[in-house]
Amino acid sequence: MAAPGRLRAGGAARRASAAAPGAAWAPIHPPCGAAREPQGTAPALCHAVTERLARHRREDVARLPRKRSGRRQHGVAVLGPRRGLALLLLQPRRGFRRARPRPEEPPAAAAEARPGPPLPRRSLCPPSPTAAAGRPSPRRLVKPLLFAVGFTGSAFGSAAIWQYESLKSRVQTYFEEARADWMDKMRPQKRGDFRKQVNSWWNNLTEGQRTVTGIIAANVFVFCLWRLPGMRRFMFTYFTSNPSSRALCSPMLLSTFSHFSLFHMAANMYVLWSFSSSIVSLLGCEQFIAVYLSAGVISTFVSYVAKMATGRFEPSLGASGAIMTVLAAVCTKMPEAKLAIILLPMFTFTAGSALKAIIAFDTAGLVLGWRLFDHAAHLGGALFGMWYVTYGHELIWKNREPLVKAWHEMRTKNTGKGGGGRSN
Repeated sequence: MAAPGRLRAGGAARRASAAAPGAAWAPIHPPCGAAREPQGTAPALCHAVTERLARHRREDVARLPRKRSGRRQHGVAVLGPRRGLALLLLQPRRGFRRARPRPEEPPAAAAEARPGPPLPRRSLCPPSPTAAAGRPSPRRLVKPLLFAVGFTGSAFGSAAIWQYESLKSRVQTYFEEARADWMDKMRPQKRGDFRKQVNSWWNNLTEGQRTVTGIIAANVFVFCLWRLPGMRRFMFTYFTSNPSSRALCSPMLLSTFSHFSLFHMAANMYVLWSFSSSIVSLLGCEQFIAVYLSAGVISTFVSYVAKMATGRFEPSLGASGAIMTVLAAVCTKMPEAKLAIILLPMFTFTAGSALKAIIAFDTAGLVLGWRLFDHAAHLGGALFGMWYVTYGHELIWKNREPLVKAWHEMRTKNTGKGGGGRSN
């Protein structure tokens, strides 16, 4: 509590200021029943109150003794401790300031800054790191068309030469394999040999299963590359197909081995493994590889055409187009074969009915604009498989004899030149 002397000094000072003319204290706030000032007079009222407080301060200071030690601390005047008078003075330093008006953004800039709704994308495909600059010209389809035609011809030509070399090597190594089998029988067997167990498992597989094992391994390797964050941009550029992308031709083949979703890859590889024995026994190992790779490129080109027509430029990936070619080829050649779904083995249906249902589903998806799958690629692969086993085998594979004969003559000529040089 403050000393009585200090209280009396403060009371005397207030009585002296009240006795002075024109120094009457006025209430700062109006009484409860009084009318309030309009909103616009707030700066003027603040200025009047500030002037009145300053005048009273000067008068109170003049009446105090000369001997004092005064100091100002943050708007508070503290007078000498001997008199015990403390005067609290609140002085606004800047008063009321008007809010600066914010510059209004033009409507165009505001529309650009406002984020739009997220574009729908397929869950089986990774998110695009960059947005498409605009709708590409239809002339961009010329290069993919030439690539599809050239790659298909090269694939079947290489398959014909591969078959020729394979048959030739089998004849030459027949006796060597027989001698190796005889030596294995004579040699004591090692128990627990891991390599022998792997060889035994490999020999128990069918020719079709051995053929697709390399394809499955390539798909698993590319799937692991998608899990590396540093490879994400490279994978999106070259392992997803999109007609608006910078790369057009190489993704037509590479996207056939690309899967971003584990379920997508597992489902495709299971179907490929299930139909591998039938398709390889129907076409042969070399012809199957040519059909599979060509189907991946052709189905991607059909997807390009559909995206250009509809204006929906979304990336696509997966082996579904090539696998649809395998499925359609087997179902066309063996329409009465019984098939079943892995999760519902009790329901069986014919291969012909399954092919019709799949084509109807993909046609509806393409017409109605469903975006979960690339229905255009599925349709392109299915139609290519049906055409090839019906007409393409006769038009392409049966006419490979001139190419094989030319290759044989070239090989014989080179061998003859080499032998003649050594004899001389």
